[in-house]
Amino acid sequence: METINSLQNGRIKKWTLLHTKKGRDEQHRFLVEGEHLLEEALKAGTVEYIVTDEDRPETDVPVIRVTEGIMKKLSENVSAVHVIGVCRMQEMSVLKEERLLLLDGVQDPGNAGTLIRTAVSFGFDAVYMSKDSCDLYNEKTIRSTQGAFFHIPVIRTDLKDLIRQLQKSGVTVIATALDASENMENIPPSEKIAFVLGNEGQGVSKMIQEASDLRLRIEMNGFESLNVAVAGGIVMYRYRK
Repeated sequence: METINSLQNGRIKKWTLLHTKKGRDEQHRFLVEGEHLLEEALKAGTVEYIVTDEDRPETDVPVIRVTEGIMKKLSENVSAVHVIGVCRMQEMSVLKEERLLLLDGVQDPGNAGTLIRTAVSFGFDAVYMSKDSCDLYNEKTIRSTQGAFFHIPVIRTDLKDLIRQLQKSGVTVIATALDASENMENIPPSEKIAFVLGNEGQGVSKMIQEASDLRLRIEMNGFESLNVAVAGGIVMYRYRK
């Protein structure tokens, strides 16, 4: 087991830059914190190094022992973390297009992570994020997925172009919206379907609504709208495979 004791070590400085989106994009690496996320990352084969301030059993992945101070430097968690995985970014292919989730400008990492986790739970095939959505590899996004993003393709792309491609492939694209929309119960499931969920404040953009085939609203009393993660959970449960 290799040991690093200095905060000035080149690798520690490099890994600290993974706290920023720029650093992650440049290195094509990201960090996961804690035993559960590390276990999911190991299953996915993305872990390059395991960094810890505790004794750990031998593993196929190199383990680096560091000081408590270095762990605090590398961790973004408010609670003490004793193991961190340095992971390679992975690209997963979309094998099926029966159930898809499209996120249009979803900014909150907690909402995005919860939606990805829910998509896995209800058998969705992929999640697409618009280029102005939050960063998938943000520590809060990763933590909110509880490791689910290792098990589903999550792709950042231009949603308008994507919608055109999906429609050519026979996928019905349905945007959630309050105006000029059908009650969810009036829209039956179809074989290939994609749902668009929008920004926490403005919802799905008008451009994406107009590009979609249908608009859907969730019937409710007392309030006009729900938190995007709650709304997404209801829609994905209703149209689960």
